[in-house]
Amino acid sequence: MYMQQVLKPCDLFKTNYEHMNRHLLCLMAVLTISNFSWVSLPAVAGNKTSLPEKPNILFIAIDDLKPILGSYGNTLIQTPNIDWVAGRGTTFLNNHCQQAVCGPSRASIMTGMRPDYTGVWDLRTRMRDVNPDILSLPQYLISQGYTTQGIGKIYDQRCVDEHLDEPSWSVPFYRATDDYYPQGMGRPATGRYQDPETKRKIDVLISEAMEIGMTRGEAAGHAQQFVKPSVENIDVPDNAYNDGANALMAKDILAELKEKDEPFFFAVGFSKPHLPFVAPSKYWDLYNREEMPLASYQEHALNSPEFAYHNSGELLGYTDIPPLASFTDIAARLGLPTDKQKELIHGYYAAVSYIDAQVGLLLNTLDSLGLSENTIIVIWGDHGWHLGDHDLWCKHSNLEQATRSPLIISAPRMNPGKTTSPTEFIDVFPTLCDLAGLEIPAHLDGVSLVRAMHNPQKKVKEYAVSQYPRNYSQTSTPTSNLLGYEAGRLMGYSIRNERYRYTIWMDNNFRSSQPFNPTLVVATELYDYVSDPDETINVAGKRKYRKITKQKAKDMQTFFETQHVKYNLKR
Repeated sequence: MYMQQVLKPCDLFKTNYEHMNRHLLCLMAVLTISNFSWVSLPAVAGNKTSLPEKPNILFIAIDDLKPILGSYGNTLIQTPNIDWVAGRGTTFLNNHCQQAVCGPSRASIMTGMRPDYTGVWDLRTRMRDVNPDILSLPQYLISQGYTTQGIGKIYDQRCVDEHLDEPSWSVPFYRATDDYYPQGMGRPATGRYQDPETKRKIDVLISEAMEIGMTRGEAAGHAQQFVKPSVENIDVPDNAYNDGANALMAKDILAELKEKDEPFFFAVGFSKPHLPFVAPSKYWDLYNREEMPLASYQEHALNSPEFAYHNSGELLGYTDIPPLASFTDIAARLGLPTDKQKELIHGYYAAVSYIDAQVGLLLNTLDSLGLSENTIIVIWGDHGWHLGDHDLWCKHSNLEQATRSPLIISAPRMNPGKTTSPTEFIDVFPTLCDLAGLEIPAHLDGVSLVRAMHNPQKKVKEYAVSQYPRNYSQTSTPTSNLLGYEAGRLMGYSIRNERYRYTIWMDNNFRSSQPFNPTLVVATELYDYVSDPDETINVAGKRKYRKITKQKAKDMQTFFETQHVKYNLKR
């Protein structure tokens, strides 16, 4: 049934908003009366939403996975196992993350709340340090009779406690033990590399650093300043790397869960295709490097603000990347040589196929255990990834290739389909509650997607919202720290519907929990994906788009007003 190995083959806002819209006043009243008690969304008319018994949930997170899967129309990538899930489930073609970097995106999908509520906009803030009473999806499922367990990368470990968010798990979070790795090979060096020469160099550097008083963690960081290749292609078994070892342990955990009398939520997180692009050679061999597709447009969009972009600093941290771009001048182009671009894209494709094979292992295990018929499968990538478009690599932007993220949900007795309705990761929490027949916490920012699963032509919301912080000085050029590792003075908010993306950049550390102030808008972007799918021109100032720009500005203002009301009532 499944394949464990892939087969070869700003003036717009100057308006009178002293009186809030009537629907906002109604929202205030409803929220005040309910005091955020649990309520259940109605079932879709004519369809039975929930299953006769509580379904199991297999929750598969794939780091840095952009929607270049076969089920999303890519004819070159080989992802038969993920595509099999899509073939029996719903593929959300216009799904977007809340913020295109791991920590904030994962905090949002796990809580059903936007970054302006979770308080996580970077890779240093621990979610419960700033929001101790926040409710996570698995935490809620525990209260509803589920056992919740996890392995691999689900939350970003920098944004939760040392137990990977202890309230979320019924048992301590799993980590693959040594016996799941190949005998005699050991774990990968710095958690990444298995090439013997790379491991030898790293070991020497770590030993030298520890001899002068560094801790092992400090020494590992020191070693990576000198030995940190962006790719690795060697002939090793799948479990030589962490994802393969985790998949093997996940197989055993599923067998244990089968024996329990309670439904389970099992989260399995894979770290590839995150940099570095390492995968066993057999997955590299699936592709011809000369066929690797270079981005067709590798410039910044005409009329767009420079702070909408970044200097691909995450990629520049790898020691085999040519130092062509300045860390201090964002206007400088990275301009990677064509052969290096093709190598990176080849590595990305190989890593995606490697992870697809691990998904196949999980699917085979579900089937062999007789769990498939009552298990919801969710596959998601935490954000997109720039593969050279706009001369960008990695994520860290409000552009299409960074925010658009794969989401596939397969539920028993649901017909397969694909929907272009805008959706967001905050919608996953209420959707799983709806599918499981559970009451949906009333405070969630997201909505159930079950209507679109029953009828892919149904639109569940008008637009998806993403955001991204930037550092900026009004008296100089933007600073070089554009990775989102710390909140910047600017915050860009982006709304995406079926055709357009509208983005505004707000100054003075504005957040949507604050009253909207139109004087803080410093830049506006509008992209038309029908006429300009590569985002080559910001048309926000064009006469032809004046009407749509005004409408999107109004939508954005309504969003801000709604969020301000909700968040201040919750606090």
